[in-house]
Amino acid sequence: MTTDPDPQHDALDLEAVRETFEASTDFTIGIEEEFAIVDPAILDLEHRFEEMRDRCLRDPELAPAVKGELIDTEIEIRSGRGETFAEAAERQRARRTRLFGIADEMGLALAAMGTHPWANYLDQHIIDTEHYRRLEGDLRWVAQRNNTWSLHVHVGIQGADRAVAVSDRMRDLLPALLALSANSPFLDHRDTGLHSVRTEIFTRTFPRCGVHEPFGDWRTYADFVRLLRETDSIVEATQLWWSVRPHHAFGTVEVRICDAQTRGDESLNLAALISACVAQAAIDLDEGTAPEPLHQREIEENLWRAIRFGMDGEMIDFGDRSVLPTRRVLEDVMEWTGPARQALGVDVELPERNGAQRAYADFAEGAPIEEIYRRAVEETRRTYAPEGAVSGR
Repeated sequence: MTTDPDPQHDALDLEAVRETFEASTDFTIGIEEEFAIVDPAILDLEHRFEEMRDRCLRDPELAPAVKGELIDTEIEIRSGRGETFAEAAERQRARRTRLFGIADEMGLALAAMGTHPWANYLDQHIIDTEHYRRLEGDLRWVAQRNNTWSLHVHVGIQGADRAVAVSDRMRDLLPALLALSANSPFLDHRDTGLHSVRTEIFTRTFPRCGVHEPFGDWRTYADFVRLLRETDSIVEATQLWWSVRPHHAFGTVEVRICDAQTRGDESLNLAALISACVAQAAIDLDEGTAPEPLHQREIEENLWRAIRFGMDGEMIDFGDRSVLPTRRVLEDVMEWTGPARQALGVDVELPERNGAQRAYADFAEGAPIEEIYRRAVEETRRTYAPEGAVSGR
């Protein structure tokens, strides 16, 4: 069983981090999926992460994979490092099945949307660890407010300068990937009018989050991180919450922009496209065909369009000073990643509608928010563990 190794260095020892990237392997894959823990009868959030984690630790398949993420109503499973996308996806499917089996045994359900439609953030409890106690003390209201769920994808990139350059290029693609993933239209028991209110909560409130300016090379990136460390702005690399970042411990480029996906197949489909985007960015860089990165202000404009309208909207082509339907932008991304998808051996399809579009369609037909969420939870159970959940305890 291949899993992410424990870091062999302080992730803010930047010379050691550089060496990690120099020793990294191109296009290894890691997938991280976050789930809300809910009561299957009334669908309220359940504060049972610690109990669920302890059960998972008895399962040799889940023990290295299960993680906490700030609040005790959330659980995350990780594929660990796969040498190929197929390997990572196969392992993640097996771990999903076992996680859902444990949830069944505990009388719980797992939900996969970007937000819970009616949970009060003031009711959330921060996980009781030194790391999260420090985070709560540093961020205060910001930490309390963040009851959100997402999908993260890691892609191995060899070379520190290459990792920074690929991250710079991936910034341009964040709005399109967010639009495709948009799956959080409801909050506070309301139709927000947004397709990804999760992004508005997380990227607009956390420090060092969202879209950074391009760094250009490792030296510039490392100098800024060193400044943050020396001024006590950060004490660990995980406090760099940017929507795409070089991951100091794993030697990967990590893409963190996407909402959690209600359907298991759509989650892996999205992860495959993200992987292909990172790989294609590296290929273009090596071939000398990579474009100059967009300005932060340009990306932010399209990011707002993705937050507000998702796949129903349009995005600005800053080169042509025109707008294109977001679906057309995604079709162009699909065409652009053709060589990388072939190299990775992945097939990707654009869904007719994503999670937010389906939820809004049901809402327009008169379905109450509670019913829409119930259907989503049932669909998550059906598509993340399609062969039936099992427990390996």
